[in-house]
Amino acid sequence: MATDLKNLKIEFLEYLEIEKGRSIKTVENYDRYITRFFIFAKITSPGAIKETTVREFRLHLNRQAGTSGTMKHKTQNYYLIALRAFLKFLRKRNIDSLNPERIELAKVGARDLDLITAQELERLMQGPKGSSLQALRDRAIMELLFSTGLRVSELCGLDRDLDLSRDEFSVRGKGEKVRVVFLSPTAKRAIKEYLEKRGDIDGALFIQMGKAAKSAKDLRLTPRSVERTIKQHAIKVGITRKVTPHVIRHSFATDLLENGADLRSVQALLGHANITTTQVYTHVTDKHLREIHKNFHGKRRR
Repeated sequence: MATDLKNLKIEFLEYLEIEKGRSIKTVENYDRYITRFFIFAKITSPGAIKETTVREFRLHLNRQAGTSGTMKHKTQNYYLIALRAFLKFLRKRNIDSLNPERIELAKVGARDLDLITAQELERLMQGPKGSSLQALRDRAIMELLFSTGLRVSELCGLDRDLDLSRDEFSVRGKGEKVRVVFLSPTAKRAIKEYLEKRGDIDGALFIQMGKAAKSAKDLRLTPRSVERTIKQHAIKVGITRKVTPHVIRHSFATDLLENGADLRSVQALLGHANITTTQVYTHVTDKHLREIHKNFHGKRRR
């Protein structure tokens, strides 16, 4: 078993990729965060990781220049989360080092959601005009995103052999976790019309078209292409605020909550590992509580 930090880090990164199912991008980020800590601390063994060293590293990060003068707490936490995961890995291997529970994350403010109104969402859905293959594809993309709440990476990974005779299908999300998502009649119809127009034999559900397709080695649509497509349609229908696939995912979640779904169910549909991630949408349930208070509280005193 490796005992030096360099080899232990390699084993940890392989563990993330193979056993934990993390994406290559996530593994690369963890590598960068942990390596920066090692360089700062000038240590070569697990036992040399001390609480004082971590505190000094946090001060170092906090004093790094950022857009607001210092590095944002959210960005600092990326480093701390990676280091804590590495320490948990060491503990699992019975290697003596700092207790990962000794590392506390920096407090960050409540996350602001990029949201669009129901009216703006409807305008966006009506954006792709006509019966061209590209218009049908774009309509199918947006209807599918709103029907399922898929992440853009999950959407791009879908194959065209989707069983449209059913109202649901399984998707493999973050951490290789499988969840079930559901198709609305509108989404099924949009996908069916798009696939019927397709004349190629590519296995991907959503493919590139036009100039991009001619120079591409792989026709499968990329997340970046989907983001550009949605942005273009948002501009065309006069939506001035930022609109991305993730904004449609937010609309999916808030629509469910506004119509009475509970937070745990929304967590499962979004594929969140932790309920605290889903709690970012409590502004919707808070609004519902305000309405209840307004309608039912203090009636005798009016």
